[in-house]
Amino acid sequence: MITVRTTSNPVFRNLPKQEGNGYASFGSATAGASQATQQFGQPQYAPAEPYQTGPTSRAMTIDDVVTKTGITLGVLTISALVSYFLVNNNADLAAPLVIGGGLVGLVLVLVATFGRKMDNPAIVLAYAVAEGLFLGALSFMFTDIQFGGVGGSALIAQAVLGTFGVFFGMLVVYKTGAIRVTPRLTRMIIGALIGVVVLALGNLVASFFVDGGLGLRDGGTLAIIFSLVCIGIAAFSFLLDFDAADQLIRAQAPEKAAWGVAFGLTVTLVWLYVEILRLLSYFNND
Repeated sequence: MITVRTTSNPVFRNLPKQEGNGYASFGSATAGASQATQQFGQPQYAPAEPYQTGPTSRAMTIDDVVTKTGITLGVLTISALVSYFLVNNNADLAAPLVIGGGLVGLVLVLVATFGRKMDNPAIVLAYAVAEGLFLGALSFMFTDIQFGGVGGSALIAQAVLGTFGVFFGMLVVYKTGAIRVTPRLTRMIIGALIGVVVLALGNLVASFFVDGGLGLRDGGTLAIIFSLVCIGIAAFSFLLDFDAADQLIRAQAPEKAAWGVAFGLTVTLVWLYVEILRLLSYFNND
């Protein structure tokens, strides 16, 4: 019997449940749900039914997670490079690609989440393409002088390195059990996530009436603090994502569920990259 822990990433919450044979765990035993239950006494979560694989399917493994995530990020990277060079040659494409890519990506996340299609590779890869177009154009706008950016592709490279540095750093933290994913930590991260979303929406609405809104995105001291908070929440969200993926493997989820894991991790990575790029632009826009 396994337990299901709530994750801050909605993509992991509605993956289809079935029954089957077990494979290797995503993380270490010290970081897994069963150890968390032993550490803190009685079970804290509602029990979940084991997964069932079909006659032609097999259970998901860590190799499936790595492969599907690599494919998704590869498609996103290619799409981002195409978008960046398109905008570099025609700056008028920047706004349409940012708005269009962002909206399409948001719609696909909602469709995948509420339509229980997180493990659909077509939706996952379409999301990667849309977000790639969004990120490529947004990166150009953040770093190009004519959009009020700071100039230079070095900023983008720093943001990419910072994003994957945080990702692998939190993976090490999770696998070593340095920070355990507990019910209390889960509630804190989800509460913080809701808080920053509400503040960001409030800042957006306020910007329609007051120049700079609440000051959360104007490059000042408050904006720097807000970006640092967002980066911290995104980093800790990886712990919940890793734990959710670990539980899917322990629950012997079908191989196709690895696409859902790749989808969830990509959503968090995109958010983290945008926040790091924004923060770096504050420090370089002197």
